[in-house]
Amino acid sequence: MLNLNDVEIFAHVVRAGSFAGAARRLEMPANSVSRRIQQLERELGARLFQRSTRKLTLTPAGSRFAERSLPAIDDLGLAAQEVMDGSRTPRGSVRVAGPADFLHILSMEAVAGFLQAHPEVRLEFILDDAMTDLVAEGVDVAFRGGPLADSRMVARRVLDVRHVLVASPAYLKRRGTPRQVAELGAHDCIGQLRPRGSRWQLQGPDGVHEVDVAGPFGANSARAVLQACLAGLGIALLPEGVVQSDLDGRRLRRVLPACVRDGGHLSIMYPTRHRPPLAVQVFVEFALRCLHAGPLRVRGAAA
Repeated sequence: MLNLNDVEIFAHVVRAGSFAGAARRLEMPANSVSRRIQQLERELGARLFQRSTRKLTLTPAGSRFAERSLPAIDDLGLAAQEVMDGSRTPRGSVRVAGPADFLHILSMEAVAGFLQAHPEVRLEFILDDAMTDLVAEGVDVAFRGGPLADSRMVARRVLDVRHVLVASPAYLKRRGTPRQVAELGAHDCIGQLRPRGSRWQLQGPDGVHEVDVAGPFGANSARAVLQACLAGLGIALLPEGVVQSDLDGRRLRRVLPACVRDGGHLSIMYPTRHRPPLAVQVFVEFALRCLHAGPLRVRGAAA
């Protein structure tokens, strides 16, 4: 008789695309995952995966088994989830992916309050501006900007984000305050590294302006750009939610306040189309309330 636990491990390996990815999700050693798959193959009398040093692929037998077994495993998981959700007590781990500066917007004080209100929930954050493989990392919910590139994920656009120009008082005292967008080209501007180069597009009262900018510092995260701006290295174009507390504390000042960059957005992404566990639902509702309370504009409520 097949061990259903081994079949569940097989499903995780298929979706993660590797033993290591499945092991992270299952919180098991990778060699244990490999050993359990070998045991399942012996029970079935067929090889399920073609293994190589570079890639793990399903064999024809593995593809047939995945086609029939994965929906059944999902149905069992949903049945168990419905029973657990019946208690209405959120519990279990929630793995959250987001940009590097996510906990600058969703404050740690708020996270601490959430965990105090839900003592049986554990939060695990993977914060990186790179597009992490959310399925391989076992992510339950992700907050990401830009278009959805992974067909294994379901996304819902929830936030519109506005970028504003800011600089430290020390920088403005030293270099002066620009009065027109074109003057930014003569200033030190701190940019996030982008393939399209250092050109800022801004919307103002009289239309759209584009300006080529340069400066002594660039970084691949908004948090690093913010720290450079606070240190007086130049003018930065950053999400309003990232800089609001520093504007309130007068550590930063708005530059050309009538000119902003709209069009950015934040989406919530889930790895499957199934209803998320109660702990994930409760966390998403909490996160959206926090974001809604800040200077970001919310498109809709949590699903």
